Amino acid sequence: MNSTSDEIKDDYNFISEALIDIYDQIMRIEESEIRKSRFKDITAKELHLIHTIGLHDRKTTSEVSRVLKLSKGTLTANLNNLEKKGYIIRMINQQDRRIINLGLTSKGRLLYRAHYAFHRQLVESCLKGFDGSDIRKMRQALVNVEKFIDEVSSK
Repeated sequence: MNSTSDEIKDDYNFISEALIDIYDQIMRIEESEIRKSRFKDITAKELHLIHTIGLHDRKTTSEVSRVLKLSKGTLTANLNNLEKKGYIIRMINQQDRRIINLGLTSKGRLLYRAHYAFHRQLVESCLKGFDGSDIRKMRQALVNVEKFIDEVSSK
């Protein structure tokens, strides 16, 4: 093997290990910060559900279940918990009363903003020192990863 292929192999190994470590560390940080906050009653999964619902979109339950790849039953159970805890509200769609739209309460919006701020800091630290071209390459790399994950999860 030549040194270029050895370097590429080392880069692949580094990226693989880094992705695993970063995912693990983000989840640990989120869990730890939740436990230290006023939102002790929430899990990381519930936090990501709140993030998916978003601040202003009024997504439907079907949209949220599709994004998170959850069965309607699993989503309903999670939504029931979040509603009891005071983070979300369900609203009947005015155009089609069979459709349920989801929204965040003021408590849910506060949690959403805190979570969003953490992720904004992550992105800023990740892109520190990058120029526009580097950022577009990083964006394309993440699009590629998302496509791969979608392909694997749809099998």
